[in-house]
Amino acid sequence: MSTAEFRRYALFYLGYFGMLGAYTPYIGRWVSANGHGGYAVGAMLALWYGGRILAPPTWARQVARSRAPGHWLVAGCLLALATFAGFARFDGGVMLFVVMGAFALFFNAVMPQFEAMTLNALGTRNHDYGKIRMWGSVGFLIVAASYGWLLDRLGNDAFVWLSLPWLVLTVAAAWLHRGDPPSPAPLEGTPRERLWRRPGTRRLLGTVLLVQLGFGPFYVFYTLQLQAHGHDGFTVGLLWAIGVVCEILMFWQAPRLVQRFGAHRLIAACIFATALRWVLVAWFADSFAWMALAQTGHSLSFAAFHAGCMRRMAELFPARHDMASAQGMLSGFSGGIGGVLGAGMAALAWQHGGGTAAFMAGSVCSVAALALHLAAQRYARDPRPAETA
Repeated sequence: MSTAEFRRYALFYLGYFGMLGAYTPYIGRWVSANGHGGYAVGAMLALWYGGRILAPPTWARQVARSRAPGHWLVAGCLLALATFAGFARFDGGVMLFVVMGAFALFFNAVMPQFEAMTLNALGTRNHDYGKIRMWGSVGFLIVAASYGWLLDRLGNDAFVWLSLPWLVLTVAAAWLHRGDPPSPAPLEGTPRERLWRRPGTRRLLGTVLLVQLGFGPFYVFYTLQLQAHGHDGFTVGLLWAIGVVCEILMFWQAPRLVQRFGAHRLIAACIFATALRWVLVAWFADSFAWMALAQTGHSLSFAAFHAGCMRRMAELFPARHDMASAQGMLSGFSGGIGGVLGAGMAALAWQHGGGTAAFMAGSVCSVAALALHLAAQRYARDPRPAETA
């Protein structure tokens, strides 16, 4: 891949994840500032995760039939821009959730398509993927770290207008790919129902779902929890930035950890650290030092856990033509079902017990995930022919 090609792909990741850096930390702050309670904040994030379930497979079918997939990418980014702009007009009532649902569908649809386009362009140089994807983390870091400070000075109403330029950037970057050729047709894999019955699959998916449930309070209410305990926008942005920096650093080291400790032990350690992390956020949110320590845990909770799960998936599904379907199941359980249920659980706990109840509920989910994971390890060591799971 030439330098010009590299820049074309890196630019899209920069814009897309820059937008996520605005949305994930600050959508809850904007909704709350417009007078909505915890249920509305939770519903907004539930719609977001619902879009991650519905949009990618539907969009992929349409793209697969097209001789010009780049046109679909541009269209999806334009529709995401247009629907998000609706927040400038609708900040309450039913239309708030209509706009959210539409934006979630289009924005979540385009990234799986672009990931496939990136891997197709890299070909045998897929090891260079991380160098391109890193620019997404850079975009997220820049925005998450700075927008809290900006919103303190410009007001919460500026959230929509500060976010729109990143969507404009994704449209511009997508336009550079409008003529990209279609990806080669994938090999036909094993039917998903047979993958589902493969020993170990359901226990891994259940573990991932419970971990994602535990992340619900973090993605929905972390910024509001910090604000409620007296932290200003600059501090909130700094804490988000600490988590992202630790995530980036861990992604560089995670392959070595997986190689040294194995997927099972690494996943167990990550879940244990995640449970402790949510306890810290529940009870010590007024302390910057404790919150900074908790955010360093993102390196384990997210990056190392993700690496361990990817290794476990490779062990369960060694055939390359099965991996796409298996990854679809994993994404559906984690970012899809787990995200929707986690947002709902977080909203319910926040509404009735505030941040302490919400993050303690997240910790309980992590403990349940750890128990299921350890049970799966014992099952894997048991030579008796019991039921597959």
